[in-house]
Amino acid sequence: FPGASVLDVGGGHAQVTGPLVAGGFRVTVLGSDPACEARLREWTGTGRARFVTGDLLAPPLPDRSFDVVLSYRLLPHVRRWPELVASLARLARRAIVVDYPTRRSVNAVSSLLFGLKKGVEGNTRPFTVFPDAEMENTFAAHGFVPTGRRPQFFFPMALHRALGSAGIARALEAGAGAAGLTRALGSPVVLRLERRG
Repeated sequence: FPGASVLDVGGGHAQVTGPLVAGGFRVTVLGSDPACEARLREWTGTGRARFVTGDLLAPPLPDRSFDVVLSYRLLPHVRRWPELVASLARLARRAIVVDYPTRRSVNAVSSLLFGLKKGVEGNTRPFTVFPDAEMENTFAAHGFVPTGRRPQFFFPMALHRALGSAGIARALEAGAGAAGLTRALGSPVVLRLERRG
């Protein structure tokens, strides 16, 4: 969607702001608190992106006010996630992009391994793991259908952090990708959905 207006819901981590701005998108970031703008000032301070504050489940923004609405690293941490999905769908004119941990991966046993993950990462928090069909059906109820799906990693991120080597992580993931394991069992999944019709 070249030149699209993009709303990044919960994007105060600023992980995708720079690439979106560099890609020519008109970016607005929605945060739950004014403090969420801190990492975004490189772009908001120069007018290259906009920041708004509001309830992520009921943003003070008009229906279909952005071409694309995205939300990364948020959905699995929201208890009332169906309300978040409804909010994303209400605001999106054309498409939604989200990521989520899929049950069709090592995340199927994430609750059993959470203590180990917390020992490695320190500040991690519990998260919901979703069956792919549940995620797709929830968005479909709001008129959005999947048009793209990309699993990101075969090995758990906690393993990569424990190893502490980007080179080893790349090599492991390259091998898993070449063997087709990432496509079949990778997580989190980045999912693109487009408004039906």
